[in-house]
Amino acid sequence: MQSVELLLDPATDTRVRDQWQLLVEAELPSQARHTGPTNAPHVTLAVRDAVDPAAEPRLREVAATLPLPVRLGPVAVFGRHRYVLVLLLVVDTRLLALHAAVAAALGRHGLGDPLTEPGRWTPHVTLARGLGAVEVGRALEALGGGTPVEGAAVDCRRWDSETRRAWSLRE
Repeated sequence: MQSVELLLDPATDTRVRDQWQLLVEAELPSQARHTGPTNAPHVTLAVRDAVDPAAEPRLREVAATLPLPVRLGPVAVFGRHRYVLVLLLVVDTRLLALHAAVAAALGRHGLGDPLTEPGRWTPHVTLARGLGAVEVGRALEALGGGTPVEGAAVDCRRWDSETRRAWSLRE
C-alpha cells in the first residue's frame, strides 16, 4: 500500500497526541500505542496499491502549496462491530482543491481505495482503531466534549507500507 498524507503543525499535532494519551490513560485502544517511528497524526489524502514514479514531481508541486489552514472538528465513529474513532476535518474549498490536486497528480495508476477518491473522501485524523461498542462510549467520555482546533497542514508525505518508509514531499 502507498499513501499520500497531510501532516499537522506542531501545536495541532500535540493536541491530537494529547487526545491519544487520554485514551491510553482510560485503558482504551489509541494510536499512541503504535510506537513506530512514522506514527504521527495525519490526514490520508489518497491510497494506492502502487504509485507511478512519474507522479512524484507532480505530488511535490502540490505539496509546495502548503501550509493550508485546517480545522479539526468533532469526534466521529466509523465502522461496524469494530469501530474507528476519528476527528473530522471541517471541509472547505481549499482542502477539497488540495485533495483533487493529489488525485490528479496520481492519475489512474494503481488500484486505489475508493473511500479516498474525490467525492467519497471523508477527511479525518484517526484517534483509535478496533474499539467495541462499549469502548466507544468510554472513549467519548474520556475525550470530553472537545472544542474545534484551528491549525494547519504543513507537510505532505508519502508512506510505503511495504518498505515501512515515509518521506516528505516538501524536501
